[in-house]
Amino acid sequence: MSDKVKIEIGQKFPLTIKRLGINGEGVGFFKRNVIFVKGALPGEVITAKVSKIHPNYAEAEIVRIRESSKHRVNPPCAVYEQCGGCQLQHLSYEGQLKEKRDIVIQSLEKFVPHIAEKVEIRPAIGMENPWHYRNKSAFQVRKIGHEVKAGLFIEGTNKLLNLDDCLVQHPATTKITVGIRNLLEQLGIPIYDGKSKGIIRTIVVRTGIQTGETQVCLVTTKKDIPRKKELVQGIKELDSSIVSITQNINPAKTSLIFGDETIVLDGKETIHEQLGGLSFDLSSRAFFQLNPEQTVVLYDEIKKAAQLSGNETVVDAYCGVGTIGLWLAKDAKEVRGMDVVPESVEDARKNARKHGFSHAKFFTGTAEEWLKKWANEGFVPDVVTVDPPRTGLAPSFINTVLNIKPKRFVYTSCNPSTFARDLKELIKMYKVEYIQPVDMFPQTARVEVVAKLTLKHKCLT
Repeated sequence: MSDKVKIEIGQKFPLTIKRLGINGEGVGFFKRNVIFVKGALPGEVITAKVSKIHPNYAEAEIVRIRESSKHRVNPPCAVYEQCGGCQLQHLSYEGQLKEKRDIVIQSLEKFVPHIAEKVEIRPAIGMENPWHYRNKSAFQVRKIGHEVKAGLFIEGTNKLLNLDDCLVQHPATTKITVGIRNLLEQLGIPIYDGKSKGIIRTIVVRTGIQTGETQVCLVTTKKDIPRKKELVQGIKELDSSIVSITQNINPAKTSLIFGDETIVLDGKETIHEQLGGLSFDLSSRAFFQLNPEQTVVLYDEIKKAAQLSGNETVVDAYCGVGTIGLWLAKDAKEVRGMDVVPESVEDARKNARKHGFSHAKFFTGTAEEWLKKWANEGFVPDVVTVDPPRTGLAPSFINTVLNIKPKRFVYTSCNPSTFARDLKELIKMYKVEYIQPVDMFPQTARVEVVAKLTLKHKCLT
């Protein structure tokens, strides 16, 4: 019989925070109840007030901090509490890295507790400067009174928070967004109202951290924009780095930013960016890592885990535009990649040709389909590397890997929970050599991991 005591909304009690949850909230326990407290830090003793009750946990607010964490700092962002885009600015960067490693441990303890104690979980790799790292912004546009505003919606609401600056965005992206916002207001161009009226929905700005080229994309509800020539000319004059101005048309009432049609209003269709020794051309809708500086660190960790000598065959599953496969190509005998998005595969092929990697080939379709087909033809890769969406690996893909048995499996994940869930199946045949957390998004609760898995000796036959 459980000795869990029923709690009520509005109830106050002292609470010791034991750890951080996956969304950056403090987690404590009161009379067998799990309590999540936004803004609380591990090691703190607070007075908590219950705000919401769920079947398996409750949410509470901080009434008073009785004992503060030594890692608590004043968040430098003026709108940190309202925005919700960052969750950990009140925690020192040293503390963030420590807690992100612990978030990985918690996920393992939930799904593979016997592994959590044995495997080497390395300290999280952070950034020298954990600010202004995001190369792309997508700020929603609304008109409030006579003023045009651009920013993010306040967490859990449809109220827009106007942003003149953002401490995790590259300064060029916010400067240009503010300039476009002012132009829209001056020219009186109709702004989308979130329902059915207006034209301008979103301002998307992406800048090449290495090349200095900037791309502006205006997302609109329809093709025609009043005073378009004046608007485009005004945008060109905002910053000399702007080499591409495009328009994406999204007429749907949806939370998705982009629609299917993109047209070039001025300049080039793409901007150029570099990662390490590789270069990429990026169109408005192309996926590219938001933190290029730390992406080099992440990809180098993937290369270390792949342990290539020049004689190995590599499969880059979920390959996207081929960034990971091409990162490994120089040290591999052959690279094959696959993705279900035909446009991404075509981009990967172009990127391979551009860099002279004739031994890197990319295919459209699911990883499991191609791996089975190749295995039937006698091709089993030495190394399989994956970087799946937050939902993790498809069970059918895991089964295929366990059937074909590549010698090494490198799992890169942006979601420790689905990573740990998938590990539960993979460890039937694979040994986890180590797990390396990488901080791709400082000031947020997100953490990336690279895990090196090797085939167990008894599975080699």
